[in-house]
Amino acid sequence: MFIIVGLGNPGKKYENTRHNVGFDAIDLLVDEYRIPSAGTQHKAMYGKGIIGGQKVILAKPLTYMNLSGESVRALVDYYKVDPESELLVVYDDISLAPGQIRIRKKGSAGGHNGIKSIINHLGTQNFQRIKVGVGEKPKNWDLADYVLGTFSREDRELVDDALERAGKAAELIVQGEVDRAMNEYNGGPR
Repeated sequence: MFIIVGLGNPGKKYENTRHNVGFDAIDLLVDEYRIPSAGTQHKAMYGKGIIGGQKVILAKPLTYMNLSGESVRALVDYYKVDPESELLVVYDDISLAPGQIRIRKKGSAGGHNGIKSIINHLGTQNFQRIKVGVGEKPKNWDLADYVLGTFSREDRELVDDALERAGKAAELIVQGEVDRAMNEYNGGPR
């Protein structure tokens, strides 16, 4: 069993914002692999299905970004998965340009409050992740205003392409092919 968590904030006002690309990634996987909804539990909306021949749980925490670890911990505990080998977290990264993705086996929070919460609740930073670039905040902008803002049409197209590649990378990762996913999909479009 593998848990794939996309980070974001619940509610209409946060849809299509930079901070919600993790939710967008889950929506894409739900559509691509026809994963049925299982409802709301573990402080998340979730579904169960098969990706790449592997049983998966796809989840969107409903705790708001800064408390994402509460939901991730509940999911990991309930399904008895090893977060270091059976968890994948997809989220936004302002240090990557729109259209870029970066796959990592582990790492620090890098200033991302959702990841900081997950690390605190799991007690480890050794979990796989896919970072989706949303672009650097403009000078003199408030970070919260930037990440809670929406993309330009051009950036949205780049991010949608990156999400497609993130979905393909996720399929490789759940099959135990994280190194191959990194080699094929880290960076921008090829």
